[in-house]
Amino acid sequence: MSRSARQFFEYARFEPALPRQSEKEYKRAIRTVVGLRPGKERPDVVIAGYTNLNHFSRDHARLLQENCGGAWQSYFQRGNWRMTLPFSRKGQAKTAKRLKAEVRKNCPPILHVARFPQLSINHTVLVYECLEAQSGLILLAYDPNEPNTPIAIHYDQQLRWFIFPQTKYFAGGKVNAYPIYTGLFF
Repeated sequence: MSRSARQFFEYARFEPALPRQSEKEYKRAIRTVVGLRPGKERPDVVIAGYTNLNHFSRDHARLLQENCGGAWQSYFQRGNWRMTLPFSRKGQAKTAKRLKAEVRKNCPPILHVARFPQLSINHTVLVYECLEAQSGLILLAYDPNEPNTPIAIHYDQQLRWFIFPQTKYFAGGKVNAYPIYTGLFF
């Protein structure tokens, strides 16, 4: 779902002033948006009658779930192999800088967070805002498991760890993080 949210950010244009469309037309628009590969310039797909993805998803949650791909896709995401390798603290510091730069360029990164080998978390979120904090960064993100509330991932500059908040599916704590859908191997 994080990838689909990013694709809507890149390729959909919400036009609340236009009349709402039929379910068939919305289905076609959803499939067009999620069928496009992130990072390529293309004309926007117009979603009529709504101001943003959040409002659209309230009325068409089932349609989005049925047409954005299955959960199995996250298990076979091409960047999953990366979580099996060690993460250096220096590398995580570079990742934090990279995330900050991407958000500032208005290019929200899809972030894979994981604890390996215990796999207490293996999840993706869409980072859309980066705030400076005294101890590092606060990354605000869309979490498909908590779609109505942004989550705040803290990057502790001194420890050079990402700290994922407590949620209904994770106890909270240190995670390794890396952006995905950024190239051939991720």
